[in-house]
Amino acid sequence: MSRSIGLDATLTDYVRKANPAESAALKRCREETEAREDSNMQVSPEQAAFMKMVARMVDAKTAVEVGVFTGYSALAVAETMKACHGHKAKLFACDVSHDLICIAENYWKQGGVADIIRPVIGDARESLIGLVNDGLAETVDMMFVDADKTGYPDYYSAGLTLLRPGGVMLFDNVLWNGSVADPSVSDPDTDALRVIAEKVNNDDRVENAFTAIGDGLLIAMKR
Repeated sequence: MSRSIGLDATLTDYVRKANPAESAALKRCREETEAREDSNMQVSPEQAAFMKMVARMVDAKTAVEVGVFTGYSALAVAETMKACHGHKAKLFACDVSHDLICIAENYWKQGGVADIIRPVIGDARESLIGLVNDGLAETVDMMFVDADKTGYPDYYSAGLTLLRPGGVMLFDNVLWNGSVADPSVSDPDTDALRVIAEKVNNDDRVENAFTAIGDGLLIAMKR
């Protein structure tokens, strides 16, 4: 599992204990995912706590996630959404992997939020266009992107169409374990992350903040 850059194990443990306790379903999802070889793809519990707070701050009733993995972050956000809006809440969970969606759905059922999460399987670029065509333009309160890094610029463009004014987009892994700040590193993922950071920072359609939460969380609020 990822943890915030600059925090050693002792301080990370302190931060996690200072946050609200995870639900039983969240804890189970996190612990079981830790046994996977690709467990570093899962957001940390402190990042999930932050995302739950963002969901409450924007009063998220409609949300989109791009890159579901085993469902931890979607479960965290959906818990808050359902607490605030009941069955009227809706989270569209986009992932290219049917197998991962199946794993995630099990945790969503355990957490009692499967009824408000709609899985959308396929290339997220096409999925997001589909959501726009389905009438979701300017209705989405919150969007979280944690998928292929080369797709971030496309997801950002679609997100601006989907978000309502005041809606928030969050992009994960924008520090990429520090490689984005190393000029000697150049590869498609790292370069794409540099592009999205610059693009968002120079876009007068949004307010933005680049934070060191987890492996870097870029936040953009639509004006």
